[in-house]
Amino acid sequence: METINIQVDTEVARTYHSANPEQQQKVQALMNLWLKRALQVTQLQTTMDQLSDEAEANGLTPDILRSILDE
Repeated sequence: METINIQVDTEVARTYHSANPEQQQKVQALMNLWLKRALQVTQLQTTMDQLSDEAEANGLTPDILRSILDE
């Protein structure tokens, strides 16, 4: 595991620092899972945007795609 710094509001920081080590580990595990999923969604969206841009650059407009899908 590696350590990263993420800014949070004062209340969150205070509550985290006052939690016992077991609670802190649970929060760390949850944040790790959440960040993995959030970054995967971001990567997927970026890939989809790139594919969309490439398709449009090659002449596949949303109207043409709709027409193809309606067939």
